[in-house]
Amino acid sequence: MADSRVINFGAGPSALPVSILEEAGKGLLNFEGTGMGIAEISHRSKEFSAYISTVEAQIRDQLSVPPTHSILFLQGGGTGQFSAVVLNMLARHRLLHPDLPEEARVLDYVLTGSWSAAAAKEARRLAGGATVNVAVDARTLSADGKSFDRIPPHDTYAFSSDPALIYYCENETVSGVQFSHDESAPESFPFDRLPKNSLLPLVGDYSSSFMSRPIPRLADHAIIYAGAQKNLGPAGLTIVIVRQDCIVDVDAAAKLGAIPVPIGYAYKTFAEQKSMPNTPPVFAVYVTGLVLKRNAELGGVAYYEAVNKRKQEKVYKVLREGEGKGLLKGHVKPGSGSWMNVVFEVLGEGAEARFLAGAEAKGMKGLKGHRSVGGIRVSLYNAITEEQTDSLVDYIREFLNQPPLVPPTLPSESLKA
Repeated sequence: MADSRVINFGAGPSALPVSILEEAGKGLLNFEGTGMGIAEISHRSKEFSAYISTVEAQIRDQLSVPPTHSILFLQGGGTGQFSAVVLNMLARHRLLHPDLPEEARVLDYVLTGSWSAAAAKEARRLAGGATVNVAVDARTLSADGKSFDRIPPHDTYAFSSDPALIYYCENETVSGVQFSHDESAPESFPFDRLPKNSLLPLVGDYSSSFMSRPIPRLADHAIIYAGAQKNLGPAGLTIVIVRQDCIVDVDAAAKLGAIPVPIGYAYKTFAEQKSMPNTPPVFAVYVTGLVLKRNAELGGVAYYEAVNKRKQEKVYKVLREGEGKGLLKGHVKPGSGSWMNVVFEVLGEGAEARFLAGAEAKGMKGLKGHRSVGGIRVSLYNAITEEQTDSLVDYIREFLNQPPLVPPTLPSESLKA
């Protein structure tokens, strides 16, 4: 069975290790010796309650989550959290500042790609009379004024003095832009420019890089969230790490004029009932637990940081080789490129189609870029091995060296000829 599998470079739902899939298959028949499969057993059973607790403990241990933060298991993906963070953080701000005029409440958004732009759009829908402030928009720094192709320099950010929340997306899967986790790098998140409050309302969307490397200043965040379908398991599970002062009584806030929060989006509901006010996505939780156990055996985020660093270096190296030959063109400025999603164009008429067809013939799928950007997108999530990455790099070099493929002639050069 494993021999017939392809290499899945898709952006999500993404590849999972074969050993995990095989183990999950066993759990579908018999979970924890109960004689019932994981898709059949009650989420209230002592076996599943114990299991979800071990999943939480694994996340806390591997990411060094401090006791000041709770770990919640929700549904709705990152898009659901676009809404939940706005509503919960506005409720918190209302409780802290009950007499503040609504227009004086501000939500800061850092725009570096399609997902952060979507999050800001949702904030404008839900903010009521509050103001959505764009702290920086990376598109304004691009050559065409429209492209998300870089992380902005620190001096371009303009944060509010006391916002209800400060949102950023750590890795943008569509355009392949990611903040550096080296705080000395100019492409890092500008922690130095944040308001000097003791309890920052900082919200980080880590959906496509969660568990791939350490999270800088995790303890300084109010909320970190991630969908499981990139690095941890199947779609359906959203992991939310939330500081306890942000788990507020949303009904009390509503009595003071805050926007009512649906019970399925209220962090307090899930915190008080151990993430099970209703049926959680039990199978997704189960597979996530299997992956986390395997991660721990391999060495956790430190192991994946080292492996993922080597993987992305190899892909970017061959991309630069292709750029030198005039055959490839990276979408992102050097220094801002994602470790998880490498985005580039194959230049020349019909070249992209030939590239994709050649890759598929070698058992490599999921390489077509997002419809809004086009080109090629190589997703290098944790389950993609270094050996599989090497196979892709070898194929790209082979493609670049094909004799029939010549650099495209620019119009200006044709005129000169």
